[in-house]
Amino acid sequence: MKLNYKKLGEGPALIIVHGLYGSLDNWLSIAKELSQHFEVFLIDQRNHGNSPHSDSHSYTDLKNDLLEFMDDQNIEKAVLLGHSMGGKTVMFFAIDHPERVSNLVVVDIAPKNYSKISDYTPQTINHEHIVSVILNLDLSLFKSRTEINHELANHIKSEKVRQFLLKNLKRKDDKSFGWKLNIETISQYLPQIMDGIDESSFMKGKGITGFPVLFIRGEESNYICDDDHKKIRTIFPYAEITSIPKAGHWVHAEQPDLLIKTVNYFILE
Repeated sequence: MKLNYKKLGEGPALIIVHGLYGSLDNWLSIAKELSQHFEVFLIDQRNHGNSPHSDSHSYTDLKNDLLEFMDDQNIEKAVLLGHSMGGKTVMFFAIDHPERVSNLVVVDIAPKNYSKISDYTPQTINHEHIVSVILNLDLSLFKSRTEINHELANHIKSEKVRQFLLKNLKRKDDKSFGWKLNIETISQYLPQIMDGIDESSFMKGKGITGFPVLFIRGEESNYICDDDHKKIRTIFPYAEITSIPKAGHWVHAEQPDLLIKTVNYFILE
């Protein structure tokens, strides 16, 4: 799996891994700021953005894709920054390959199961519903993004969520619309995407150590709750956990300056 990527800046390697329905473009403005201190690599995960589609989408796939990418780029060790699904990708990777991680930054996701996503977020984002809507949308019926947005509004009330999803639209050679997302595979693997990390194998004092770990939560998001701290520190015993004020799940879009400041301070100070 040869992932699509962009590279900015010079310095220690920092890899940014986006979340579900996302792409590297969502993080480009953040990467430009971080590239003042780092050589920043932004990747499109499989079945997203401009990376290849596959009929498989497990965290085993995603962490192996990341390993292959680092090997191809001759990156021996990197700062890994992952948001949401990307946060789980970098967690799974760090557990298997701690020697390849210099710092781990996980943005607004815990290592738990999110099968009932509506229980965890005030925006009540239900991924099963979103995937079903996208699968059943006949894009051949529409001539503009505005028309598609109007149709999506009948099923997805949040304008913010709709605009995020619409970034995945593309024009095909015949000028009709298509999705960059491989929504069929994502639909099949959604239970695995929502799944968590089993902390039972990490007995007391046997968690992953050897590099600094920071979990960043949006203060207005419920993706990381107080009850999750124990699970986080069972797996990553010395993890720091901090909150970004006035931010929901999309911390990078809602409070970019504070996120950049937090990441730089954590790694550089």
